[in-house]
Amino acid sequence: VQLQASGGGLVQAGGSLRLSCAASGDTFSRYTMGWFRQAPGKEREFVAAVSRSGGSTYNADSVKGRFTISRDNAKNTVYLQMNSLKPEDTAVYYCAAARKFLAGSSWSSSREYDYWGQGTQVTVSS
Repeated sequence: VQLQASGGGLVQAGGSLRLSCAASGDTFSRYTMGWFRQAPGKEREFVAAVSRSGGSTYNADSVKGRFTISRDNAKNTVYLQMNSLKPEDTAVYYCAAARKFLAGSSWSSSREYDYWGQGTQVTVSS
């Protein structure tokens, strides 16, 4: 499956952005989808994930209550709605797809994801 992320940009602290990740090349609903991010000089970290049906989601503690992941299987797209953005959210955001069923801590492990998009830059100014 090929993934194309979009929607990043420059926003002031407290603002909002919505990222999108369009998938192609395979049946989208077969994949658990996740968002990760990587700030300069830091390791890639998990942000959020959504199950194949969209019925279950899992968020990193750092974004709970601010970010919401969702998917539209009819449009082959996963979204990340980001509200109340903080300067520390500045990073390149990557969408990822996992072929196998994920549960528990595996949601947040980058090793469980098989395909990655190219990333989209999010910059939050203070």
